[in-house]
Amino acid sequence: MKTSLDLNWTGNMSFETEMNGHKVVLDADPSVGGENKGIRPKPLMLLALAGCTGMDVVSILKKMRVELEDFNVTVESNMTEEHPKHYDKMHVIYTFKGKNLPKDKIEKAVSLSEEKYCGVSEVYKKAMELTTEIRIEE
Repeated sequence: MKTSLDLNWTGNMSFETEMNGHKVVLDADPSVGGENKGIRPKPLMLLALAGCTGMDVVSILKKMRVELEDFNVTVESNMTEEHPKHYDKMHVIYTFKGKNLPKDKIEKAVSLSEEKYCGVSEVYKKAMELTTEIRIEE
């Protein structure tokens, strides 16, 4: 399956595109010539990982009939100091809230996402260290 994206320059350091009917604006920090009109490109990598695995986990847990009160995915990253600056490590923290949550099913859902379903995780594992933490709160 082939996919493409058109990113249009809107002046200075700003670009925009439309994805799935939603406008996305990218821009740089004013310290490097941007106007802070949009998000930075590299942090989108964290969002892509959190969104991909988060949606997987929610879908899998629904099929397992696990009811969550709240769910959060945090991605912590480390960026290199030298150019080209890039992430060399990401740590994913899954925080689940609810009553009597089954730890085994939650661990299975996270594992299935990371090992079988999340394409973002699959690519990132080839490029950097990717670690996981699961937190369950009542």
